[in-house]
Amino acid sequence: MYRVGVVSLGCAKNRVDTELMLGILEKGGYALTADESQADVLIVNTCGFINSAKEESVDTLLTLAEYKKTGRLKLLVATGCLAQRYEKDLFEEIPELDLLMGVNQYEKLPDAIGEALAGRRASYVADDLHILSGDRVLTTPPYMAYIRVADGCDNRCAYCAIPLIRGPFRSRAMDDVLAEIASLASQGVKEHVLVAQDTSRFGIDAAGRSLLPELLEKAAAIEGVMWLRVLYMYPDEVDEHVLAVMAAHDNICKYVDLPLQHADPLLLRRMNRRGDIEKTRVFLKNARDMGFTLRTTFIVGFPGETEEQFERLLDFVRDIQFDRLGAFTYSAEEDTPAALMPDQVPEDIKQQRLDRLMTLQQDISLARNRQRVGGVERAIIESVRADGVALARTAAEAPDSDRLLYIENAGNVKTGDFVQARITGADIYDLTGVIA
Repeated sequence: MYRVGVVSLGCAKNRVDTELMLGILEKGGYALTADESQADVLIVNTCGFINSAKEESVDTLLTLAEYKKTGRLKLLVATGCLAQRYEKDLFEEIPELDLLMGVNQYEKLPDAIGEALAGRRASYVADDLHILSGDRVLTTPPYMAYIRVADGCDNRCAYCAIPLIRGPFRSRAMDDVLAEIASLASQGVKEHVLVAQDTSRFGIDAAGRSLLPELLEKAAAIEGVMWLRVLYMYPDEVDEHVLAVMAAHDNICKYVDLPLQHADPLLLRRMNRRGDIEKTRVFLKNARDMGFTLRTTFIVGFPGETEEQFERLLDFVRDIQFDRLGAFTYSAEEDTPAALMPDQVPEDIKQQRLDRLMTLQQDISLARNRQRVGGVERAIIESVRADGVALARTAAEAPDSDRLLYIENAGNVKTGDFVQARITGADIYDLTGVIA
């Protein structure tokens, strides 16, 4: 029996694809291994979002190709977004690649690997708009899972290549999503994290309106769902109704993840971002008043960004006081409108602006974290160190992206346990606490 290993790069949506791949391969009669040196077949599920992600994907492929010389590796396979977008380039530039498979093609993997083992170097890339779902082999801790509710995107932001890779926005059937959540809950998954390129548009392609509030209501009622979290919402589709539903259920995390990308109205229009930033400001302040944790991401150095526009972004950040903020410098992506825009910002200015934004955010994050000292919060245990310190997250920390709560007197707690923790200390990112 051939052994297959998979390396997953990029976002949580990619991780879901990886888990589906593993399920398909297991059903197809392949053994799975986490030891790269012992794999007969290595698959890299690539990311093609921005230049740094592309470089990481290529570097990973080249590094793993060395196992053909030093290990038992027979096949090197590239799947995912980079494979979808750069099919010919990858095959030409990385001769060690034996098989290439774009997004939504993963059901073909067992047969395609068999053909590749027989000596056929092939590529499977097509504009396939179905949404893959089914049995998964979770790569997350057993107490949490990502739930993909939709794929593709219709927002057409000027800087983004995702619609070129993933196609138009399309939702999964609500019953299918709910059945998956129920199945995972019955297997012991406690935290369910809803993801998509744009979760706030869930159902809009079928119903003409967002069905996210309805989905949240129904998912929260499923037995065993102890935490329900939503990531990657879009500003023009969220409203007070979403907040009201989230606030009404104790098992829905009071956590708003709203990637804004900028706060200057003219630059947002240049980015082809919909929505009114002043309405978004009101929405965020209402969410704050209701006790929600606020997370966002921004792009600095977008073509044409002036110093005045960047200062407006800083003022917005000072006003809202985000708990969590990620930022990156603009990366020109091929075949996107922004890549052809005049007034490209020099790299040194991009980096200076990024540094100024993140320095501001560090002060805000520290102040926001210090406000939590003395309070008692429910937390889930992620791991327990040999010294007895437990690494945990509260509802205010999303998996894989936010930092941790270090509980110093963890005692006999186990991974996946919920505890009440008193916050005793805070720094810029992490918190310390004790069992309350």
